[in-house]
Amino acid sequence: MTAPNVVNVATITAKSALVALSSTSQTTLVSNAASSGKVFKVNMIQVANVDGANACDVTVDMHSAAAGGGTAYSLVSTVSVAGDSSLIALDKNTAIYLEEDRSITATAGTANDLEVIVSYEEIS
Repeated sequence: MTAPNVVNVATITAKSALVALSSTSQTTLVSNAASSGKVFKVNMIQVANVDGANACDVTVDMHSAAAGGGTAYSLVSTVSVAGDSSLIALDKNTAIYLEEDRSITATAGTANDLEVIVSYEEIS
């Protein structure tokens, strides 16, 4: 696994991932494959509760392997998002790099209550 040298970048592509958490199972938001030759700079993760009345818990984890594999390390752990509200789990002031063979997942406390937007840069 090698990450590109961010000083000598050939390409930076702006990306957004839009994910509705339709179950209470862990859902992959962004995954960087083991041999991608890329690094992802994750600038923002926003979780919106689309349930007008009820709060819903969310957990957002960074994983030591792609596709939600390996060991999970919590960015946000079981945080309650009020109905019709949003949570900024990560912003540009706390941006992280997602190296090769790493991923970010989210888990909802209630199915169909949460939607997630991830803004990131794919660097190669």
